[in-house]
Amino acid sequence: MLTHALHDTLHRIENASDAAGRPSPRLLAVSKTQCAEAIAGLATLGQHAFGENYVQEAAAKQPALQALGLEWHLIGHLQSNKAKEAAQRFDWVQTVDRDSLALALNRHRPPERECLNVLIQVNVDDEASKHGCRPDQVAALARLIGEQPRLQLRGLMVIPTPHADVEDRRPAFRQARQLFDALRGSQASVDTLSMGMSDDLEVAIAEGATMVRVGTALFGARPRKA
Repeated sequence: MLTHALHDTLHRIENASDAAGRPSPRLLAVSKTQCAEAIAGLATLGQHAFGENYVQEAAAKQPALQALGLEWHLIGHLQSNKAKEAAQRFDWVQTVDRDSLALALNRHRPPERECLNVLIQVNVDDEASKHGCRPDQVAALARLIGEQPRLQLRGLMVIPTPHADVEDRRPAFRQARQLFDALRGSQASVDTLSMGMSDDLEVAIAEGATMVRVGTALFGARPRKA
């Protein structure tokens, strides 16, 4: 099952990239709620990067997977009291949305590790229920991150409003691309625009995603909560 799911997902990504005339984005396998065995199974097929929503959930899986040399991304909202452990356990944090969090991650990043790659999460639709900074806050937060010696700013991450028609998400993806282009013009390290998931990756790729975060299409639908 994993073999076919990975093949089909990579095929979708390739087709969408060809149709848009863009380079294929990186695939981040969203492994939240998945067991270590499922992650290892996908890793044996060549998938290297995995995304987790919760620090504690990742911490429970990582020891059993350490020998595989995987790249770990935190893609869920990060509370300040988890910043220390996140800075120690992850290679990327995609949800930096405030100055205090950036400073905490920098402070706790172990000096023997490479710089922590970070993305600024932007609330492009200005949803009250969503985390992320406002678009007009991106430049200032980017400057602060750029001043931190243990952080490496890599770009932006967005989660648009999940409209039933994925075409209705296109304006948010387009706005994110515009913000990304502006940021890339001022920060040499910026190269990643993380957007698009299982149901809308084609639209995200057409609008310029360089990384897509895919869970359901790889691992199957998660059980509904009671």
